[in-house]
Amino acid sequence: MYKWIHRVWYEGGSSYRLLVPLCGIYWLLLTLRRALYRLSLLRHHKAAVPVVIVGNITAGGTGKTPVTIWLAQELKSRGFVPGIISRGFGGSKSSSSMRVDKASDPAVVGDEPVLLAIRSGCPVVVDANRVRAAAMLVEDGADLIIADDGLQHYRLDRSYEICVIDGARGLGNRLLLPAGPLRESISRFSEVDQVLVNGPLRDKSDSLSVVEQNAIEFELIATDVCRLNGSLTRPIERFAGTTVHGVAAIGNPNRFFDMLRANGIQVIEHAFRDHARVDRKDLEFGDDFDILMTEKDAVKVSGNTSDKYWYVPVDLEMDAVLAGPWLEQIESRLRAEQGG
Repeated sequence: MYKWIHRVWYEGGSSYRLLVPLCGIYWLLLTLRRALYRLSLLRHHKAAVPVVIVGNITAGGTGKTPVTIWLAQELKSRGFVPGIISRGFGGSKSSSSMRVDKASDPAVVGDEPVLLAIRSGCPVVVDANRVRAAAMLVEDGADLIIADDGLQHYRLDRSYEICVIDGARGLGNRLLLPAGPLRESISRFSEVDQVLVNGPLRDKSDSLSVVEQNAIEFELIATDVCRLNGSLTRPIERFAGTTVHGVAAIGNPNRFFDMLRANGIQVIEHAFRDHARVDRKDLEFGDDFDILMTEKDAVKVSGNTSDKYWYVPVDLEMDAVLAGPWLEQIESRLRAEQGG
């Protein structure tokens, strides 16, 4: 199914025509929902502190979570006390907000929230009800909320919106779900405050909007590979020339595999659906090759493993010339909302 969807959405497959009628229904529902919020027939809720949304308008992975981690660390260094809210996709459902830390069970709270808690060093709360999650973080002392995903969650008012695009895949065929990958129409770009692009934007056509053309590019860089059992960390170049099993249960597994190949590693691919519950049984491949997985997948696998199990953390890099003024803009907006 993943390969078929990728071909239709991103490689020019013509089967999308079969889905266009459903695309029209999706557009009607989307338009109606937004109209209800504009007319205040559906209520907006304003948190007691500023809210920054890190989201996207496409289905699948774009790099929102690394952006959220990086942004939380940057704003913390500027004196804010950020808290992060997440829907907790992939975890079990709960009728209440749940605090997340490095010891939380990904099967309960979701894999991304655990990763957010580990890497950001900020308090994290999961709840499908983001208004309730934000209130819990404010009670815990946060003076700023960062929402990982939630661009389409209009119930929670926001102070600043960031939309993340996958540079390799772009917006695909630029059609709404299910005929294309778009959760909202491209006109939504005119409303967000900043667009970020994960890697070079391959689509350089004249059809790009002004907002897309002015997007800030970032890269996800891997420098080390860490044993899952914590016994060793190696520079990723030490794996060059070797063959490994690559494991990825993320929105765009090919990005992970391509990153490994860019470092001279031969990859046997094992792509799982996004947020899949990968466990030890799924990683038994019947040979002695090392197994390299994403950091998001590593939080779901027990650390009591043999030395052949590794994960690859990534860090976000952005041109300081572009990042500096942009972060100052965000800080100014948030300080103004805080009243100074």
